[in-house]
Amino acid sequence: MGGEEPREPRAELPAATVERLATYLGVLNTLDARGVATVSSGELASASGVNPAQLRKDLSHLGSYGIRGVGYDVPSLRFHLDQNIGSAEDWQVIIVGVGNLGRALVNHSGFSSRGFRVVALFDADPAALGQIVEGHRIHAMTELATVVTESRATIGVIATPADAAQAVAEQLVAAGVGCLLNFAATGLELPSGITVRRVDLGSELQILAYHRQRSLADAARTDVQVSMLGD
Repeated sequence: MGGEEPREPRAELPAATVERLATYLGVLNTLDARGVATVSSGELASASGVNPAQLRKDLSHLGSYGIRGVGYDVPSLRFHLDQNIGSAEDWQVIIVGVGNLGRALVNHSGFSSRGFRVVALFDADPAALGQIVEGHRIHAMTELATVVTESRATIGVIATPADAAQAVAEQLVAAGVGCLLNFAATGLELPSGITVRRVDLGSELQILAYHRQRSLADAARTDVQVSMLGD
């Protein structure tokens, strides 16, 4: 696989497509770890929560890697997705906020498996400074600029309380970090050119609750229809 040349994307990919490609890559990583050699578009789509037509459309942005009647070669498709959405490189990540969430993120296997490497931890709590978490010492925020420069970190993860997130984000940007993953329950106001992704756990739970309510309502309607037919 290492000798293959990645195919250049035809154009900048839509944000929604990138999100789905990342999901496909996660499924392919799991399949590859299990030794699965090929997967059909239907199987990959089902495992990713999309329909096969959407899957094929998304992959068409990168070129067709499927074989009619056979499906997709898992290692090959995984390689091309890695190359085209950027995670084939070694990306240095720093995490600010080493409470329960921050510590869980340090242990998150999804980072290393996709080419992301946590290189430093930061916290404002004096009691946490100097502690070692998974081999990483917790630094003071005053060391941020120096550590970012030395580690060449390009991605910052904000796992702080909401009231600290804006100031932390501004410090990260000032230190040269241009991509932020924000777990704090607040929006951020930052200069143009800074890429921010917000992970709103409350919103995700609300979406799940909505789908659950719809599912229960559909089941109730089905029960009523069956009952009426029985009468």
